[in-house]
Amino acid sequence: MCLAVPGKVLEIERNPEGVRMAKANFGGIVKSVCLEYTPEVVPGDYVLVHVGFALSKVDEEEAARTYEILREMNQLAELEEGETEAAAAAPAKGGAS
Repeated sequence: MCLAVPGKVLEIERNPEGVRMAKANFGGIVKSVCLEYTPEVVPGDYVLVHVGFALSKVDEEEAARTYEILREMNQLAELEEGETEAAAAAPAKGGAS
């Protein structure tokens, strides 16, 4: 099952192709996340991430509640795997879809 997992944005930068990326903390595991769909996000914000893409911004309480439910359902194993292909191959801004 694929679910969106909440993470806290630690820092934001642009990759060599100009794509807005973040380092996000998911319960102690830091992953690279594409922020192209959430331009309003700043460091310290919480985002829901699906296959390496931040889909929406959420408040800290909602992020904690969601993370706990996913943990109870044993749905966080994918965080322990390597970087997602989607985040590593995020499309360049203004590129073809």
